[in-house]
Amino acid sequence: MRYFVELRYDGAAYCGWQRQPEMPTVQQTIEQALTKLLRTATEIVGAGRTDTGVNASYYVAHFDSAVEVDCTQLLYKLNMMLPKDIAIFSITPVSPTAHARFGATEREYTYFISQTKNPFRRYSAWLYYVPLDVDTMNEAASKLMNYSDFTSFAKLNSNNKTNICRIMDAKWSVEADGVLRFTIRADRFLRNMVRSIVGTLVDVGRGRYTVDEFCKIIEAQDLRLSSAGAPAQGLFLSDVVYNEETFIKTTNF
Repeated sequence: MRYFVELRYDGAAYCGWQRQPEMPTVQQTIEQALTKLLRTATEIVGAGRTDTGVNASYYVAHFDSAVEVDCTQLLYKLNMMLPKDIAIFSITPVSPTAHARFGATEREYTYFISQTKNPFRRYSAWLYYVPLDVDTMNEAASKLMNYSDFTSFAKLNSNNKTNICRIMDAKWSVEADGVLRFTIRADRFLRNMVRSIVGTLVDVGRGRYTVDEFCKIIEAQDLRLSSAGAPAQGLFLSDVVYNEETFIKTTNF
């Protein structure tokens, strides 16, 4: 039987989601716990890769079991066994053909920037003191929906079959505590894409680039023209969407 798992994690201690030899990863940590609890080697497949230090406030993965599992008991035991920086919120039986990665139709990332020193945001936001023009950053972000090729924001040597993505939404907002929040939603993302977009939009906000120059960076399809990627700790995978026949989100976050 196949099961979908809803979870969240703080990525600070991990070299990303994907399993790597002799490196701590979220996938490997969960697999080790599942293998012990189910008493058989168990692999878990995630909705996508997150890089070293990147977080997930909402993430979906799936695993297979030869026997039916008690989801309530497994949920409790798995949370007891996993470290404090990984939390499981649901385990749900799904169709054997449901796939956490290939079944996803949309993904959303959120990035946080704190412009004042905040001890409660030191591990979850980019501390950036330079004043930023949020309106101009929003104007530039809105232009992203006009394009489909994001080679200028794609990490080199990523072995992507295509750099084509469909961005549905991209916008900046200001939280009650003054923290800047960038939200971007697309059918797929390239490696390092969101951090590269954020870094370039920040340079728009500080006046290094105009909105027209931002568009020309996209049109050039040249990674050398975009800005350095924003730090990992401010980035969160915040949503994964599936067709209703595949999986319906069971959590409220």
